[in-house]
Amino acid sequence: MIDFENGSVFKLKLTDDPGFRDEVAPLLVDGEEVALTFEGVRDFIVFTNKRIIAVNVQGITGRKKDYTTLPFSKIQAYSVETDGLMDNDGELDLWFSGLGKVRFEFKENVDLPAVAKHIAACSL
Repeated sequence: MIDFENGSVFKLKLTDDPGFRDEVAPLLVDGEEVALTFEGVRDFIVFTNKRIIAVNVQGITGRKKDYTTLPFSKIQAYSVETDGLMDNDGELDLWFSGLGKVRFEFKENVDLPAVAKHIAACSL
């Protein structure tokens, strides 16, 4: 499982790389669709209409990957902190039943209110 306490892994930026969609396609269930994709240096996360899939790329070659599923149905609360004048990074904190808090950190220019709206639409 991904170490969610290590925020540096999750300095994410929005991307529309079709390779990320292809990577998680075998994991999707009937009726599940990819909505948003974000990439870090090597790792990436995919928001679908049912869950968040966090992909931890491991090893020198990157062939080994860890897929962590975070279902929207298990979210108990979430918090969004948008970027500001002196702080260019935004954060998304999610509290999951049985797991605790998960934090994703985003680079500037990510529309975190839109991300929060997506989470609300899928979890409420």
